[in-house]
Amino acid sequence: MKKYFGEIALFSMTIIWGATFALMKDAFSDISPSLFVGIRFTLAALFIIPFAFNRLKLINKQTFLAGSILGVFYFSGFATQTIGLNLTTATKSGFITGTFVVFIPILQLIIERRKPGWFNLISIALVLIGLLMLSSGGNNLINFVQKLGSDFNLGDLLTLICALLFAFQVVYVDIFTKKYDYLPMVFVQLLITSIGGFLLAFVFSFTSLETFRFVLTGNLVFTILYTSIFASVLATIIQLKYQKVVSPTKAGIIYSIEPIFAAVFAYFLLNEKISNFGLAGCVLIFSGLILSEIFSVKDE
Repeated sequence: MKKYFGEIALFSMTIIWGATFALMKDAFSDISPSLFVGIRFTLAALFIIPFAFNRLKLINKQTFLAGSILGVFYFSGFATQTIGLNLTTATKSGFITGTFVVFIPILQLIIERRKPGWFNLISIALVLIGLLMLSSGGNNLINFVQKLGSDFNLGDLLTLICALLFAFQVVYVDIFTKKYDYLPMVFVQLLITSIGGFLLAFVFSFTSLETFRFVLTGNLVFTILYTSIFASVLATIIQLKYQKVVSPTKAGIIYSIEPIFAAVFAYFLLNEKISNFGLAGCVLIFSGLILSEIFSVKDE
């Protein structure tokens, strides 16, 4: 029962995350991406202090180190995702980020020496094909093959790197949450990410790699608060508290639903559309999730 509750909790997290792509894409007209990362996660770290204060006082060296490792992957993933999002569409960013599910069983095999089940591999294949169909922009199979890779830009490459970094984070969450208290790790992870964001903003502004922007608008305030409170604090607590009762590979499959929600929000907020061929990709993603659920119950 605890396992299923954990899966539902992780699924709800994908909905929260799905909305961030369109909101952030729209907000980048008012703020530079790296500065956004710094402000977002600074507020997130501050928001979590009242809820974790008593447990933060008990933080030890091992927990701090574990949270720092998670923070490095978390920051690197969000930095590449946020900068990449500024160079590509919200829909493509959501889809490419979702490919991190492909990297999880590979990293799990290397780091944890845990072999994925055959059903996980088939599920991942279905999810990968579905994500490729969604991100290709094609309208049929021939058009899909013709367009595959033709629209791949720097923003897409950064987002793909982000997917690999998030896969590392998911695997290490599985390792560390079984050993240490999750709330102190959440705080350290958010703090490392906020410091990294400000450092990146300074370096980018100093080297002219990114134009400094900060215009305080209602839209920007809403986006910062949403991404700080819901997408950072609430979602991270959900991940670190409940992912330990769900296998990393299955967690990755659940997280792969996020691109679908990203596309839905991008459609309503930014008028970004999906082709019928892309919708077929959504069916494959859900099929991968269902297959993983059915056979994982038998396997366990």
